[in-house]
Amino acid sequence: MKNEINENNDELAAIGIGAMIVFIALILVAAVAAAVIIQTAEKLQQNAQAAGDDTQEQMSTKVTLISTVIQSTTAPGEALFSTFELAAGSQPVLSNDIGFTVICNDGTASAVFDSGSFLGATLHTGNGAGAAAITLSPGTTYVVVISVANCPPATNTDHAMVISVTGGGNTYEALQYGSSPAVGDVVV
Repeated sequence: MKNEINENNDELAAIGIGAMIVFIALILVAAVAAAVIIQTAEKLQQNAQAAGDDTQEQMSTKVTLISTVIQSTTAPGEALFSTFELAAGSQPVLSNDIGFTVICNDGTASAVFDSGSFLGATLHTGNGAGAAAITLSPGTTYVVVISVANCPPATNTDHAMVISVTGGGNTYEALQYGSSPAVGDVVV
């Protein structure tokens, strides 16, 4: 009596297991790649948000000059009368947090400066605290007298005025005096 054993090799199952291993490996690689892409996109978004917030703060919290007029040309009380408002989108700012610098040339190579703050700013209607710090709000017009004793209005000269807001932006304006500066002349 002979026992015959018939062995059949089933190779189809081995191919299926190999395909399943490759499929799982592809899923793992795709998951790692997706995690890296998501992490990179999140980092880029955070950087863009921070840059946008900084830009908005720098651009919105600044002073917009409406006009600047010569108030006095006699020494030592040379002064400019400026009408201004905060730029659109600004946050309220204390008047003593706004500073100005007027840069002129005294005929030599060195520059001369006048600087101060907008501490004496008042509402455009004339009502306000005067020499006390007030809170300036966007959309409201204010006036301030800027002393320029070191850089008085001079014939055919241009002086640079930089207005800076603490924690905000800067405004640059050219003060153009013309051929015969007189009280009441608009220089900005």
